[in-house]
Amino acid sequence: YPPEDVKGFIENKACGCKCKGCWKVYGDEAAARKIFARYKKCTAIYCELFKNGRSLDKLTVAA
Repeated sequence: YPPEDVKGFIENKACGCKCKGCWKVYGDEAAARKIFARYKKCTAIYCELFKNGRSLDKLTVAA
């Protein structure tokens, strides 16, 4: 999570966020929305691959 969002979450006791997605946003809303869209697209692609028979071993990416 972006540090500014973690700080905002703690300081605001999880209230008053700018938007919600994969986490509550207290900092840069535009940047967070772009990340949420990327995560959503990635999830859809991986779900489709898995549905079409791709194994979890093949879907796993080493860091």
